[in-house]
Amino acid sequence: QVQLVESGGGLVQAGGSLRLSCAASGRTFSIYGMGWYRQAPGKQRELIAAITSGGTTTYADSVKGRFTISRDNAKNAVYLQMNSLKPEDTAVYYCNTNPPGLGRIGSYWGQGTQVTVSS
Repeated sequence: QVQLVESGGGLVQAGGSLRLSCAASGRTFSIYGMGWYRQAPGKQRELIAAITSGGTTTYADSVKGRFTISRDNAKNAVYLQMNSLKPEDTAVYYCNTNPPGLGRIGSYWGQGTQVTVSS
């Protein structure tokens, strides 16, 4: 009934690391490109990392070199390894298809997972 469930967020100090997980429902997961999005207070939701159905990755300049997106189609899962975290990474992180809203999987946004980075 819930298509996307994010987990793994938390409170970390600057320079620390977190690994976010996104669990998706449905047999068609593997055909969609997926992305991690984040939304900070007062800002629009933005795409920060994306991975195609074939495994090609792309990143926003703000996270390039620090974050790594990956997927495990056998587990219907997408991951975001976040290293060298900065206070400006503080946001609610969401997963969805890329572009968002595709198929059953992308029909609804999950609740996201909060990442807070202290200085």
